Amino acid sequence: MGDSKNIISTYNLTIGYKTKKSAVTVAENLDFNFQEGKLITLIGANGIGKSTLLRTLTGLQKPLLGEVFLNDKNIQTYSASDLAQNLSMVLTEKLPPSNLSVFELVALGRQPYTNWIGKLSPLDIEKVIHAIQLTEIEHLSEKKHHEISDGQLQKVLIARALAQDTPLIILDEPTTHLDLLHKVSLFKLLKKLTEGTGKCILFSTHDIDLAIQLSDEMVVMTKDEVVQDQPCNLIEKGVFNSLFQDENIVFDNQKGKFLFK
Repeated sequence: MGDSKNIISTYNLTIGYKTKKSAVTVAENLDFNFQEGKLITLIGANGIGKSTLLRTLTGLQKPLLGEVFLNDKNIQTYSASDLAQNLSMVLTEKLPPSNLSVFELVALGRQPYTNWIGKLSPLDIEKVIHAIQLTEIEHLSEKKHHEISDGQLQKVLIARALAQDTPLIILDEPTTHLDLLHKVSLFKLLKKLTEGTGKCILFSTHDIDLAIQLSDEMVVMTKDEVVQDQPCNLIEKGVFNSLFQDENIVFDNQKGKFLFK
């Protein structure tokens, strides 16, 4: 296989937000290439700007400078419906009260392709069933979404994104409310999906030790720099040592994990 295709590329990107008086820069000169078939995690201390970066990469927020390309096309030029066929998002949202079954919730991923009456074609149904199989939630498909656990719901939301069938899936802290067992199984699921479907999956997480073990690449945001690389290279460069401004938390390069003094 030759070079992998870039799903997202950024050029000279400066991210931040505008207040009434001025523009606040969060990070600048970002040149990323996120490729198909890669599991990429985004890590950084709270308040460092991970959400701003995700919002900019998904076109929800305009860059202060520079450009974001999704499949070689400037993300700002996509129509909403074209964007929904190229990019799906899984947010840590509380779902609105409803009586949707798990199957129906996953089927909402097909909305970009159906009319709003939401009539599913045989192809749509096939994609929904495939997404449910990939995430191994067949046994839940008849249940109402409010009857299942947080860990199960997270898989259902990932299935909904898979049913949307986009080359890029972005998740905002999908492991937040999960216990360790579910965190590990979610990481492994996402890894399996990138390998099996060739999609690019990017997600922010606080589970840095797991991210180091299971990601293909990581984007590390510190107050001085933003670096994209493979975990082993990041360890070698000492990038994790500057992640937390606290002398009680140190990164052990030999062990490849954080230690607490």
